[in-house]
Amino acid sequence: MKKLITILGLSTLPFISFAQAGHIMQGVGATNMSMGGAATAQPLDISGALQWNPAAISAFNSTILSVNAGAFFSSPVLSSTVPTSQGPFSGVTNDARGASIMPALAMVWGNKNSKHTFGVSVFGISGFGVTFPENNQNPINMPQSSGGFGRIESNYELMQVGLTYSYKITEQLSVGVQPNFDYSELNLAPNPLSSPSQTKGYPVSNEASALGFGGQLGLFYNSGEGIKLGVSYKTTQSFSSFDFKNTYLDGSTAPNAKFKMNYPAILSAGIGYSIDKVDLALDYRFVNYTNTAGFEQKGWTSTAAVAGFGWKDMSVVSAGIQYKGIDKFPLRFGYTYSSNPINPALAFFSTPATAVIKNAFQFGFGHPFSKLLTFNAVYHHGSSDGSTSGPMLSPMAITASNPNGAVPGSNVSYKMSTDLVMIGLDFTLK
Repeated sequence: MKKLITILGLSTLPFISFAQAGHIMQGVGATNMSMGGAATAQPLDISGALQWNPAAISAFNSTILSVNAGAFFSSPVLSSTVPTSQGPFSGVTNDARGASIMPALAMVWGNKNSKHTFGVSVFGISGFGVTFPENNQNPINMPQSSGGFGRIESNYELMQVGLTYSYKITEQLSVGVQPNFDYSELNLAPNPLSSPSQTKGYPVSNEASALGFGGQLGLFYNSGEGIKLGVSYKTTQSFSSFDFKNTYLDGSTAPNAKFKMNYPAILSAGIGYSIDKVDLALDYRFVNYTNTAGFEQKGWTSTAAVAGFGWKDMSVVSAGIQYKGIDKFPLRFGYTYSSNPINPALAFFSTPATAVIKNAFQFGFGHPFSKLLTFNAVYHHGSSDGSTSGPMLSPMAITASNPNGAVPGSNVSYKMSTDLVMIGLDFTLK
């Protein structure tokens, strides 16, 4: 069994838990999250507008500072099965990671007598991390000395700084532009992006960092009679390569490894409608993974390292409603649907990835303490609605008819749920 598990090459970023919609956050800040992330045509707060449509900040006529922080909890479960001479050997491992912090800081300078509006934002727009303890009862988590991967840990963070400008072409139509500056960090233990040693297994990486740059363009139309329309395009955020310094489990130095992982281009379109006591928002997003470095590649390198995820493009639908019928206590309800970018035949390359969060539900509220200070809060719950699963893949099993190296009788699967509690404060400075 040890030999069989070893040749499976249990690798590939399978140990990464991504944020809700692919590896992008579905929303930013308590207000935007409570609306399911919908804000392209319904700018209820500056954080949602800055994230999804830079033109929409023209809706704000004051200087506003927004500070948000949340605690994100995930409950991934990793299962695997391998064939043996005694029959299938299967096991399950639960994640042991605690809460992750989600920050969001934004500011907008607006004036009702000016056609120009400016903004700046510092958002955590992507992040993941898992901790699967060593487990002798689960093939993928068995010690490396027994042919598994042992304890599996990962951590990824992406912070984005945006500088935003919006111009009112007319009283109804605005255009916006936003250059983005990005910083990301990633560490993996073990590191499947590195070539394994036949005697020492896969190495553990240090925490590598990468810098990125991209931009965003948007249009926002407010009819003045309730209907609002918006469209926005965020370009690919192009990053430098992660340069991993690797060490084998015995403490000896392993060859370095480089991996380039960009953030995908996103096209967003939305419609909003507002009446006296109700605000409605609906967004559709297209996430272009098939043209994104790190995601368009798939399969194995010539040295048995992982080339990339092989993800499909995905769609995200966000919907939200705000009810203002209770004095100084607006209630918000949101729903988010995300398609699964993972091809079942390549599921092994992404197990376990929280990209499988299919349905997310949000409830939030706000309370203005004064004209200058407003408190907002949200609770989120998401579920994968079943498991993402596929065969184990091994470069040693590759043939002309089996290009991915699928191992007969094997399986790896992943499912999870997520919870988030976030609060925010909006300060109207003038």
